[in-house]
Amino acid sequence: MLDIRPVTPADHAVWLPLWQAYQRFYQAEIPAETSALTWQRFLDPAEPMHAALAWQDGEAVGVVHFIYHRSCWTSGDYCYLQDLFVAEHIRGGGIGRALIEHVYAQARAASASRVHWLTQETNYQGRMLYDRIGDRSGFIQYRKLF
Repeated sequence: MLDIRPVTPADHAVWLPLWQAYQRFYQAEIPAETSALTWQRFLDPAEPMHAALAWQDGEAVGVVHFIYHRSCWTSGDYCYLQDLFVAEHIRGGGIGRALIEHVYAQARAASASRVHWLTQETNYQGRMLYDRIGDRSGFIQYRKLF
């Protein structure tokens, strides 16, 4: 049985290894200070950032982070699904889809106008799921890091 619920202060010890595994998957190195700040933002009700964990048989097996933000195109906020990760040993069992559906439900409840996300072109397994449950926008991302 799968249970998806928002993180609580007591969840840090199970969230952090999933967050670090996600970073390894994308070959990213996020400073520990930034991860600590991110965790605090998830716990602050005044922040637009949210996190949820997927639990199966008492084990945290997946994590999703999402952020609400304004848009010039709609009156409702957009919901950016920023990070999604399922433990490698349990992928392919519907947990990623359940985490995305959780974000969809939260966004609907918050009267958001859309949920959107990005992934790397080489994330073939993830893209097979995303192609089934979302629409490709046709936009190309550009960015400038500071």
